Amino acid sequence: MAAVPAVAVIGAGYAGLACAVELARHGIHVTVFERSHALGGRARVVRKDGHEVDNGQHILIGAYTELTRLLRLTGGSPKQLERLPLTLHVPGKLHLKAAPLPAPLHLAVGLLLARGLAWKDRGAMLRMMRWLKKSGFRVPPGMKVEAMLALTNQTPTLRQLVWEPLCVAALNTPVAEACAQVFANVLRDSLGASADASEVLIPRIDLSELFPVAAARYLATRRGRLRTGNAISAIQPGDDGFRLEGDPGSQPWSQVVIATAPYHAGALLASTGACDRLAAQIDALPHEPIATVYLALGAGQSLPEVMIGLAEGPAQWAFDRGRCGGEPGLMACVISAHGAHESLSQDELILAVLAQLERELGRRLPAPQWSQVIVEKRATFACRPGLLRPGIRTPVAGLWLAGDYIDSPYPATLESAVRAGVACAEAVRARADGGRKG
Repeated sequence: MAAVPAVAVIGAGYAGLACAVELARHGIHVTVFERSHALGGRARVVRKDGHEVDNGQHILIGAYTELTRLLRLTGGSPKQLERLPLTLHVPGKLHLKAAPLPAPLHLAVGLLLARGLAWKDRGAMLRMMRWLKKSGFRVPPGMKVEAMLALTNQTPTLRQLVWEPLCVAALNTPVAEACAQVFANVLRDSLGASADASEVLIPRIDLSELFPVAAARYLATRRGRLRTGNAISAIQPGDDGFRLEGDPGSQPWSQVVIATAPYHAGALLASTGACDRLAAQIDALPHEPIATVYLALGAGQSLPEVMIGLAEGPAQWAFDRGRCGGEPGLMACVISAHGAHESLSQDELILAVLAQLERELGRRLPAPQWSQVIVEKRATFACRPGLLRPGIRTPVAGLWLAGDYIDSPYPATLESAVRAGVACAEAVRARADGGRKG
């Protein structure tokens, strides 16, 4: 009987662990190497001053089927996700909530009953969705979201309160630069699909616990191994497989998956001596930051909805963590992409966001009992038209790439990361099966 192949996955983020879980599910021996002691990569828990918060506020939508499948597979409970109908609430300016009806009535009735929109605004939204559906959600090559909004005559109100915040939330890229095709894909699979697909899913537990910790437990029961605090600095292909610099076992691996952040992947690819062009392509990807400002305002403080839009800046969205599993009164305010806020110190940014919340909520807020700013300077790639994103294959047979930056219809999301990991697992299995048959 042929030996079961041993596969190494470098990186214990959502992509790497999705790949490892799928491999272990099919009986392939897999070891995951992670330089950090925390699981989740760029979607992980951060412990600070006795508080546990995520390094950034992530949301899911019902259309993200691969991640929710893996959550079920690894023992996740539906109670770990707060499921909410699509709701766009900007205090004093907009309230649009999907009705509890089948598609497309859920959005049509929600739009009809929306507060803060004139009839010309409602008509403009319907006009753009009809334009997208008529074209099969395909837009002209190279089009930016800004041009799509102009072409479909979107009103200033819709731009400010709906399309611009949705674009920066989904693509982490401003409308003036964002790829209209990727935004159309997101709208197709959320607003243009079933009522369930448009639901917003907010984790009630931290992002490390949501999937990575559950994935680690799953691997442990299927002979998978997880080596945290174990950095891999180079990959050396050879006739007997791959050897990893930093691997304490020094064994050859039949196949290797690089599931690190893109800015770490380039060096690993270059270390093989055969992937310089691919490494340069990945290193050239432009990035956008995300800043999350946490404000612990204390029990009794809450937002009108679990998730609200903010119209004035610097923050674009605020989340009431106390209403979805977190400590009472904890707010997470998100600032996506580059902007003027980057010139502020952390203390100045905290004061600016607190003042913004007071203005937009129309009430005084208590001084925060605790506050924290977490900045991911290269949180995602800048989702611009014509961006050349790599596939899962590399020039070296048996060496694969996984991550949220891999070519897909979606922007950099947890779902993109998971799908890339699953695609790598399928490719690894196909190659292993071909080798055994040969």
